[in-house]
Amino acid sequence: MYIRTVKTSSGATAVQIVHSFHKGSREIVHIGSAHTEVEVELLKAAARQRLHTNQDTLDFGDGRPARGELPILSTQSAYLWEALERGYRTLRFDRACGHDDVFAALVLARLIEPTSKADTIRVLDEVGRPAPALRTIWRRLPVYAKPEWRASLSGACAAHVGLGPATVLLYDVTTLYFETHEGDGFREPGFSKERRLEPQITVGLLTDARGFPLQVGAFEGNKAETKTILPVITAFREAHGLPDVTVVADAGMLSEQNLKELEDAGLHFIVGARIPEVPYSVKEWQRQNPGEALPDKHIFTQPLIMGTKADLRRRTVFYQYSQDRGRRTLKGIDTQIAKAEKAVAGQAEVKRNRFIQLTGATKSVNRDLEAKARALAGLKGYVTNIEGATSAFVMGAYHQLWQVEKSFRMSKTDLRARPIFHHQRESIDAHLTIVFAALAVARWLEATTSWSTKKLVKTLRRYHTVQIKAGEQIITAADPLPDDVRVTLEKIRAASTH
Repeated sequence: MYIRTVKTSSGATAVQIVHSFHKGSREIVHIGSAHTEVEVELLKAAARQRLHTNQDTLDFGDGRPARGELPILSTQSAYLWEALERGYRTLRFDRACGHDDVFAALVLARLIEPTSKADTIRVLDEVGRPAPALRTIWRRLPVYAKPEWRASLSGACAAHVGLGPATVLLYDVTTLYFETHEGDGFREPGFSKERRLEPQITVGLLTDARGFPLQVGAFEGNKAETKTILPVITAFREAHGLPDVTVVADAGMLSEQNLKELEDAGLHFIVGARIPEVPYSVKEWQRQNPGEALPDKHIFTQPLIMGTKADLRRRTVFYQYSQDRGRRTLKGIDTQIAKAEKAVAGQAEVKRNRFIQLTGATKSVNRDLEAKARALAGLKGYVTNIEGATSAFVMGAYHQLWQVEKSFRMSKTDLRARPIFHHQRESIDAHLTIVFAALAVARWLEATTSWSTKKLVKTLRRYHTVQIKAGEQIITAADPLPDDVRVTLEKIRAASTH
């Protein structure tokens, strides 16, 4: 007796046991047909079991010999689900959410394929995981919208990163628009970085210095970005008892009034400094070194005392000059000036250009503004209210803002944070809570494996485990893993907790 595989007319692979007798006669027992390598190996395993037990037929338990294909009990993307679930549990989200299986399913399914809540059922089914009923999902969403639920997740994230007594937090905002023309008090038209006119909401994201999400907040679409930071920061500090917090934000995020409010709340800050004119410290260097170009990477330190005697504000501004930044800025200025000159000469249409000066019906190139822009080319400013802070610390903290920007990119592209199918605030808040949790799991996986979430999901989704039933036996087989995939899984298992 021996096992053989043959191709069928439908393109499947049939697994058979061949009994050879004397005088060349033989009997063929058909074990089953399969379309994937894993299923073929399972059928071969069943055939070997048949041979080893020296039975003439495969017993299905009712005395009948096997005829046709063996039943496949399940097919799962088990490696993918294991990786995602380990990240979820390592962050203690299972405990933070009271072991809510529906929430876990929604979060992990969003990492696999971000889609509507209804279509999430299909995603779970395709990876071989039990899916909650759609009515169950809708019934649970109001729970996930509650501030207590999101606060519990935020607490788990804070515990994971291990916030210390002196904490550096990154903050940024983005807008998510809705395809509707009517505002409702929450979804309202407002300033949009994408220059869209539809109603939107403003989302503020707070992360640690590595970009790991700590808290998310949703605000009315017409609420100024500068008005979102203080409520988010103060609520987070009070919730976690942080005595010393330093907020890092972009220059456009904080007005002078915002900076005062942060100081009055006992917070430190590091923000990008607006440079309306050549700083005094730079002018002094140029006066002492006439005709010389500013040294590349040179840092100018300028203490500032602001306010009145009754309300003094002490700050430090660091200005750094970069030749490379200067070249890029000057190239941009040259391009804009060339366009402005063509527009003034009537050779091109007048478009948005800061160097075009309109005086009544007369157009001209604003040469004063051009000279000012060229004088500032290459300079970047950083302002802080931390006493004794070094330029290396301030600039290093500010340069980590790309981390929170990366988290926003991930949430808006990989996780599709825009709540397209949600219209009520409660439903929108629940959706953002799910996206926030998925983002945290994604950042943990990326930090652990050095793979992007997209690469991890796409790679692991291809490898399956399959179970078939042969008689009373359940046989499990799995796709063999390449070395790089196996090593990646080992990293996740080593870094995870149970």
